[in-house]
Amino acid sequence: MDAKNTTSRNGRTAPVTKHTGIRHLFAAASYSLGGAKRLIGEAAFRHELIAFAVAMVAFVAVGASFVQYVVMAILFLLMMAFEAINTAIEEIVDRVSPEISDMGRHAKDLGSFACLCLILANATYASYVVFLAHYLG
Repeated sequence: MDAKNTTSRNGRTAPVTKHTGIRHLFAAASYSLGGAKRLIGEAAFRHELIAFAVAMVAFVAVGASFVQYVVMAILFLLMMAFEAINTAIEEIVDRVSPEISDMGRHAKDLGSFACLCLILANATYASYVVFLAHYLG
């Protein structure tokens, strides 16, 4: 598209409609829901959801505190955000560079590494709460 986002690469003109006020809020919410629907299609994200559910059951079993639930929820939200960004990177790379390239591979690997870091943070914290916090007092 050109600088004003009105002409696509194939030359067709499509005006961009910008919503304001409450319509903007609803439009933004619908875009977010669309992103969530897209993300649920990712196997890695579904696995992370299952792991979060297991962690929540384990938290209930050990009698975790409210603060521990909040910290776990925040970590999980961060993981969801990173997974969404990683998926966006993968889609952009696949669109812009469908052939295998070092730059595309590096971009995907870096996004994957960011997700791995958050997965490890979630797993470490959940393990601490379930196994160590109970015994350490």
